[in-house]
Amino acid sequence: MPTAEPLSPDSLWRSLRFYNFYRLVLGGLLMFLAAQFSVALSLNIAEQSVFFWISSGYSLLTILSVVAIMLRSPRPGWQLAFQELVDIVCITLLIYFSGGIQSNLGMLLLVSLTFAGLISRGRITLLYAALASIAILLEHSYAVLVSEAVVGQFVQAGILSMSYFAVAWLAHTLSKYAVASERLAFKRGVDLSNMAEANRLMIQDMPDGVLVVDERGMVRQFNPGAERLLGYFFPATTQVSLGECSPLLEAMYAGWRQNKALGHEVLRLPATKQLVRVRFLPVERQGFWGVVLVLEDMQRAQEQARQVKLAALGRLTANIAHEVRNPLSSISYATELLKEGAQDPAKERLLQIILDNTSRLNRIVQDVMQINRRDRAQSEPIDLALRLPEFLDTLCQVENISREIFALAVAQPCVVYFDRGHFEQVLWNLCRNGLRYSQKSAGSVRLRVDNGDGGRAWLEVRDDGPGVAQEAIPKLFEPFHTTDARGTGLGLYIARELCEANGARLDYYQRENEGACFRITFAAKPNLENGELP
Repeated sequence: MPTAEPLSPDSLWRSLRFYNFYRLVLGGLLMFLAAQFSVALSLNIAEQSVFFWISSGYSLLTILSVVAIMLRSPRPGWQLAFQELVDIVCITLLIYFSGGIQSNLGMLLLVSLTFAGLISRGRITLLYAALASIAILLEHSYAVLVSEAVVGQFVQAGILSMSYFAVAWLAHTLSKYAVASERLAFKRGVDLSNMAEANRLMIQDMPDGVLVVDERGMVRQFNPGAERLLGYFFPATTQVSLGECSPLLEAMYAGWRQNKALGHEVLRLPATKQLVRVRFLPVERQGFWGVVLVLEDMQRAQEQARQVKLAALGRLTANIAHEVRNPLSSISYATELLKEGAQDPAKERLLQIILDNTSRLNRIVQDVMQINRRDRAQSEPIDLALRLPEFLDTLCQVENISREIFALAVAQPCVVYFDRGHFEQVLWNLCRNGLRYSQKSAGSVRLRVDNGDGGRAWLEVRDDGPGVAQEAIPKLFEPFHTTDARGTGLGLYIARELCEANGARLDYYQRENEGACFRITFAAKPNLENGELP
């Protein structure tokens, strides 16, 4: 951290400029008094001429000091010493030619010593006070010897000299307090600057959106998270109102100002369709009244929750692999042996029930084991126009159904980048779900491929079944949630996880009087010419 100097060079030069402005005014005033009011100063003709020329010389030397200050040469300490010596000599001469100590012009040195003490901020001010005292005593001594001045006025000269020392010491003491205050202010300024910079960096790095809005509704500060969530890029040079970037937030801000109980609402922003929770934190500091408006990204919170679930499922997978699969294999093998020797139909039925349930448990284990595959995605180009017909033929052969049940429409050409194993698993899950709930007539399950905005192709799998109940849609992609007693509740969850692992997105749509529709929005096509890897 930088240390505070007693007085910065710029402050020294500025103080010297103010001091010499006073000296210029004083020199001009003395010249004017000598020329126009010599009677008031009790000057005879000879004394009036000398007084005028001394004042003129003082003004000329002051002008030279001003020029030196403008050139900033020599150093401020030398310039101050020269100016103090000029003041002591010239004012002492003026005292002598205006009648001595009784003219009271010696009081002018008090002002010069005060300036010197405040500017130099050192004990050298006492040296200037000593020189001024010596000059006053010498002037009066010379006046007593030459001009027959009153000897009793030595007391007045002594009192004036003591005043010089008192003023010099007082200026020196005040300067010490000024230096201490300046150092403390500098330290507090640095601390506040560091704190402001830390706050700025913290706000800039926050993933949630932050807006600082004043009482007039003007945005005083923002972070990149707010620009991302609002879909509005704030200009760097001018302030904008909250209504310009989001009329919805402006209306909520107005409502919150009327009723502080409002806030913490969850809403979807119109521009970006982002789901956020809005919070208002009031700010009332040193005349500033406003609010810190926090936009909490709910999608990020949901993603974090999904990551926690995924980590828990990963640990569960390892336990299931060791604790469940081996016993299931033994049970299945033993049941097969018992079934071969059984002659009683009732026992055969019971053994078949055991086999069916062990098969179901084994399928659950396999589905859970698939969760670990999402981190091993190896994208490769897949031509949907060629791959989808082959996939549907294979699916119909395995399920032993007519190929006419599936209708396919592909925009030519359409190449996406996806892990081939992941793609087949996701598509197998969606097509089997559509087949399960469809009417199984010609064209009951329709697959459609097209290119969307930004080069992002999409694939829809739609059936003509009853669709998903409205109350079940929010939990559709949650693990272990199923409406089918024979299902595991992991199919759609795994499908979405695998899509996200490949940069794609799996969403559910349902229109009135239509069946379920799942859409895969693939990642944008990489720019291979620029060396971008898929």
